[in-house]
Amino acid sequence: MPTLEQELEREFEQYVGREAEPARVARYAVDEAMIRNWAEAHDDYNPVYVDRDAARATGRPGVVCPPAMISTWVMAGYRRWREVQRLRAEGRTEDFAYSELMTLLDRHGFTSVVATNVEQDYHRELVPGDHVTAHFTIESISPVKRTGLGRGCFVTLHKRYENQHGELLVEERFRLLRFDPNTTEEA
Repeated sequence: MPTLEQELEREFEQYVGREAEPARVARYAVDEAMIRNWAEAHDDYNPVYVDRDAARATGRPGVVCPPAMISTWVMAGYRRWREVQRLRAEGRTEDFAYSELMTLLDRHGFTSVVATNVEQDYHRELVPGDHVTAHFTIESISPVKRTGLGRGCFVTLHKRYENQHGELLVEERFRLLRFDPNTTEEA
């Protein structure tokens, strides 16, 4: 007879390879003002981010976006958080594979989350005028493991960031641990 963990792990199979949620389309195009705000907030003094002449001197057509800024363009913001909270208050969830998976993990006590790592491959620099869309796929879910934070599983999302012409900008693997904080003694 399978254990509860084995049954849960069998359920994971239905999520692997599925689109995690609908594509996220940036509300705004990449622009120099936001690039400058990012560079200043991070004390990043690379002149290709803020100085057109310096960027042109490197063979670029103008300023470029810091690579680490990629996910900021598709962040949903506070409005989305409020919508999710409203659905929860009504006892509902979004009808997305990722939401379904998180609900399943919550039901099994894996209610806490920590991001563990991000791997990014950059295919093309972002430039002002690019309009970013991100596609998310659930790439893998590990078996339940004992970690220093408690029992849990690692979920890896594969993200593809494209511009308005469908050109691949960045591929990302984002891994998080969903865990049961009440099992730290077991770990």
